[in-house]
Amino acid sequence: MFVGAGTVINIFAITGGASFGVLVGARMHLRTRTLITEILGLITILGAVSALAPMWSDNYVNALPKGWSLLAILGSLLAGGLIGSALNLERKFDSLGEYLRKKFRAREESTFVEGFVAASLLFAIGPLAILGSISDGMSTGIDQLVLKSSLDFFAAMAFAASLGWGVAASAIPVGIYQAIWTVIGLALGSVLSAYQVDAMTITGGLLLICIGLRLLKIKEIAVGNLLPALFIAPVLVYLLNALI
Repeated sequence: MFVGAGTVINIFAITGGASFGVLVGARMHLRTRTLITEILGLITILGAVSALAPMWSDNYVNALPKGWSLLAILGSLLAGGLIGSALNLERKFDSLGEYLRKKFRAREESTFVEGFVAASLLFAIGPLAILGSISDGMSTGIDQLVLKSSLDFFAAMAFAASLGWGVAASAIPVGIYQAIWTVIGLALGSVLSAYQVDAMTITGGLLLICIGLRLLKIKEIAVGNLLPALFIAPVLVYLLNALI
């Protein structure tokens, strides 16, 4: 297996699952697709809850000064939100989705952009995307990315059944994101400590909640502007860990 094989498999899993979902979704009534979207919103929030679990783990709590486990995540989100807002990442992310919508020749009133944004964040967030890509880069196996690909295939199929081709287009940013971590793994070996991955996972869990709220039409949160928090979190907890 070549370096990056895990991410290539993941890309094919997302596009394959999404393609099958679109074919199935085209035969569904609007009310059925709406119901599926709402179910996906609930499942996304459920996935977010599991991503938040490390918040109370001894590994994460003991790595930080007492009382800083929550403040570290708060600081990451605030700093990430300020950076994301200054760079206007949400608008740029939507613009990329709109550009791809035109390339895919999807209708303007379609859910292409919504599917692209939601699926991109869902498939990129989580420890498997990071650890699996780093492991791939270190040539220690692609087992984690194969597992992630299996999960993403069925998730893409379910999302695309109601949100359309935007889910397939999400394979592009997901592939780039995982490729970056693969290169890091290739160049530097083991980069992140377990508590740093926990910090990214917790922060990602909160972003997943935002996605779930959007899918349920409860609250439109500019998730794209919060993306820098994913990269700030491991740096911030590392600095806090150095204070112990």
